[in-house]
Amino acid sequence: MSWLLRLYVYLRLEGWRVSLFRHTCGWTQYLLSFPGCPCLHRSLAIGTKSGYKLFSLSSVEQLDPVHGSNDIPDVCIVERLFSSSLVVVVSHTKPRQMNVYHFKKGTEICSYSYSSNVLSIRLNRQRLLVCLEESIYIHNIKDMKLLKTILDIPPNPTGLCALSINHSNSYVAYPGSRTTGEIVLYDGHALKTVCTIAAHEGALAAIAFNASGSRLASASEKGTVIRVFSVPDGQKLYEFRRGMKRYVTISSLAFSMDSQLLCASSNTETVHIFKLEHLANSQPEEPSTWTSYVGKMLMAATNYLPTQVSDMMNQDRAFATGRLGFSGHRNICTLSTIQKLPRLLVASSSGHLYIYNLDPQDGGDCVLIKTHSLLGSGTADENKENDLRASLPQSYAATVARPSPSAASTVPGYSEDGGALRGEVIPEHEFATGPVCLDDENEFPPIISCRGDQKGRTKQSW
Repeated sequence: MSWLLRLYVYLRLEGWRVSLFRHTCGWTQYLLSFPGCPCLHRSLAIGTKSGYKLFSLSSVEQLDPVHGSNDIPDVCIVERLFSSSLVVVVSHTKPRQMNVYHFKKGTEICSYSYSSNVLSIRLNRQRLLVCLEESIYIHNIKDMKLLKTILDIPPNPTGLCALSINHSNSYVAYPGSRTTGEIVLYDGHALKTVCTIAAHEGALAAIAFNASGSRLASASEKGTVIRVFSVPDGQKLYEFRRGMKRYVTISSLAFSMDSQLLCASSNTETVHIFKLEHLANSQPEEPSTWTSYVGKMLMAATNYLPTQVSDMMNQDRAFATGRLGFSGHRNICTLSTIQKLPRLLVASSSGHLYIYNLDPQDGGDCVLIKTHSLLGSGTADENKENDLRASLPQSYAATVARPSPSAASTVPGYSEDGGALRGEVIPEHEFATGPVCLDDENEFPPIISCRGDQKGRTKQSW
């Protein structure tokens, strides 16, 4: 499989979807989102210079092909709506254009062109989010109409944003500053700003919602502290310290489906997993033993220490860790259940998917049980060359600053208030009444819990 120019991979639990990485001539950008429900099925998508492929991951040992397309060359973004047939694709040959396809019917549903390069896409059953460097577009996924354009956001060159997979709230989070860790929380249904969260002193590196959209995790570019906030009020609930020895680049954050665990991956050799047990603002119980009494006195003493020292003493450490055996490669992680056992999944820009066993009771070191190669049938020399390229640090600007189409103001049909130009693929009336119906329950089943019903059958989920 040709992957010299680009490797974009995402893992998606059936109902869960997690974007893994995009690799472009040595540059790797990480995109993360978590739509879905707790199901056992997994899937894997790979975008390359020649197209994209979808695989299922129902067991630790095997990847089964689901669909492949060579119609779209040089794919840089591919997002699938849960386990439906709806796929959103962006090609590096047309980085300002988003195409929406129904891959089972071989139908292109629609396309949109934007004023600058599309950096990331997020979607749930109600909303489709398109993030550019200085604007965000919110579409209604039922008819793909543009509902809202958030203009003049602070420069966001990595396309960092998050969309709650819970379609009943559809919260959106994006950086509110280029230099500080301010998060803007936006209501994707009411189309208005909810609140602003002062999450970190430094600029943001990663943000992620939990499955219900009730919690939001964040990390700054320093990568030493990870915080969790309640949604929608923005109150700090948890604070974790990844480490103190060095600054790192956090590439992904991911909650477990029950929101009891949070994993974080970076450019180091260690993936950290934190346990969300005690609320930061909860009142401790009265001590019943001498040891607990001393512990309470020590915690009370932190009120008289300098703020930085006090904060450090109140930060929890990792509950479990996964060792990658290498550093320098960008990677992304997620927590899931495969074959009824909790697993840690890590995809690396070296072109490998690592699956670990996780002890949910005692934590500790996660055990590596399987490694899948994502490089396809490339030769050893090609794989080695791309391995070396992936480890070389390159700036975002050096990679994407290619000659692009004329300025947005010269695009026919472009308007400053909207900024998105609808394509001519399917006229409005055909989209609403034609063969592809996005609100068809038979084609796109509702998102429901993957627990057996009263008759013992497993209900279908996206």
